[in-house]
Amino acid sequence: MNKAQSEHILVCIAWPYANSDIHQGNVTGSHLPGDIYARFQRLRGNHVVMVSGSDSHGTPVTVKAEELGRSTLETYEHYHARFLDLFRRLGISYDLFTSTHTENHFRVSQDMFLQLQKNGYLYRKVTPQMYSPEAGQFLPDRYVEGTCPNCGYTGARGDQCDNCNTLFESAAELINPRSKRDNTSLVLRDTEHFFLDLPAIAADSLAEWIHDDKEHWRPQVINFARGFIDGGLIGRAVTRDMDWGIPVPVEGFDNKVLYVWYEAVIGYLSATVEWASNEGDEDAWRDWWQNPDARTLYFIGKDNIPFHTVFWPAQLLGARGLYSDNPHATLNLPTDVPANEFMNMEGRKISGSRNWGVWMLDALDRYDPDPLRYYLTTNMPEARDSDWSWSGFIERNNNELVANWGNLVNRVLSMIGRYFGGIVPEPGALTAADEALLAAIDDGFDDVATFYDGCKFRAAVQEVLRLSTLVNQYLEETSPWATAKKDPAATGRALYVALQAISGLHVLWAPVLPFTSQTVRELLGEDGPLFGESVVRKFHEAARGHLALTYDGAGAAGRWERNIVPAGRHLPAPRPLFTKLEAAVAAEEMARLGVGQ
Repeated sequence: MNKAQSEHILVCIAWPYANSDIHQGNVTGSHLPGDIYARFQRLRGNHVVMVSGSDSHGTPVTVKAEELGRSTLETYEHYHARFLDLFRRLGISYDLFTSTHTENHFRVSQDMFLQLQKNGYLYRKVTPQMYSPEAGQFLPDRYVEGTCPNCGYTGARGDQCDNCNTLFESAAELINPRSKRDNTSLVLRDTEHFFLDLPAIAADSLAEWIHDDKEHWRPQVINFARGFIDGGLIGRAVTRDMDWGIPVPVEGFDNKVLYVWYEAVIGYLSATVEWASNEGDEDAWRDWWQNPDARTLYFIGKDNIPFHTVFWPAQLLGARGLYSDNPHATLNLPTDVPANEFMNMEGRKISGSRNWGVWMLDALDRYDPDPLRYYLTTNMPEARDSDWSWSGFIERNNNELVANWGNLVNRVLSMIGRYFGGIVPEPGALTAADEALLAAIDDGFDDVATFYDGCKFRAAVQEVLRLSTLVNQYLEETSPWATAKKDPAATGRALYVALQAISGLHVLWAPVLPFTSQTVRELLGEDGPLFGESVVRKFHEAARGHLALTYDGAGAAGRWERNIVPAGRHLPAPRPLFTKLEAAVAAEEMARLGVGQ
């Protein structure tokens, strides 16, 4: 793809609450699929910006702070720093992973609020909210727990039931609401807030947009969004009684902040604005938000579908004219929202409180990143819930990464070292079988690209694995080890062809296996990085330094093709790409979770 054909693609990934470490469900639900997609698009030569950040203002953060006996700021900064470490080590290549607790995000969120107000899509309303006589204050919805009126689940939160995904306008809808802090009863007391007029936005533009051509969306996503809107929307509060968060930019609303559901999604816009500023071009963000040809994809879990397919598009449509001289201009709406289902753990739902999950930062102390990325991709819950099992991780690692792809690279390079002194042999005239194999690899670039571009990452992995198997079969058929003495020309030709196939395969694998693909690139004698690298940087803030993860994008652009490794090149000595895991690893990991003890 030449530069003139390059697209601007914005990759937006769900913002994790800065209240706990990230587990495998979080990674495979949003961070990893977004990274695979971004890396693929960079290899295609497209202009990619991938953004996300820590959601620092949600009540889960304040609840965690109380549990830890720390300030909310200290709690957010603790987990934010661990997120940065995880993503750097796991290879999640954010152009910017920031947080909602920045001056920039405060400003952009307040600007959107004021634009919605200017356009007539915000209204004031006095409503009864849960008040704790014991604490002497209104309680945020997540401090309230009760029985869901829809499904009867007794542990429903004040804003949403995690059992049936019902959203509540107010915690007052719960049956027998109580304080999560001290289990005391609550009373209703009037308070005034701003509400987003979702019915008006739906009538003006949102309903039409959701019914436009979206056949490329996943059925479970578009069907949910259309049903949600067609079922009738109600106004939703965008402010709350709380002292941690972004102040409401209106007089008389002291001790109230912007509701986290409203301001967190604005982070996709504010992060792109922040990225542009960090790059030294204040207006660069407009190429992704105001360019009608740009594409924007949101990688999220299914619990976030209403916020990204209904509420966030409503905010964008309602804030028309924001940062534009044209009062009717709307910032770019989602091109696709490839939401994933949930990943479970050994047949049970992942649970932080019960320590039931794979805490990814901990796992990286024992395992290399690419095998973890590989298993999560092969098991990605794209259409239905999936399940992590340690025995499955070991099996995939040993039978596919080690025995198939890793063994292919090692045996070809080892034979070139053994029979040709590490020098790529001259192939001579290629046979029909040789040509057919290389044609299959080259054709694979189109086929695999279709899968990557369509966010069908499991299918992409299976297709690349199939091509790798073809090369292994070719080696068995040509048996270069058997012809080495009696027909060295045939041996040279077979190893040359297999090496060229490996050159193509390592690019096809690269979005999923970036670390070992870089290793293969070096083993092929290629110079320079296949991708760039992630770096934690400290940016200036008035009150303190702001840590963020950024991506140094050296390399990648335009590499979506098989590069010919020339005959006569001296290759370095091969080294293993992957490590075989013993079956006992599964029991050891289950023991860490308290199973079998």
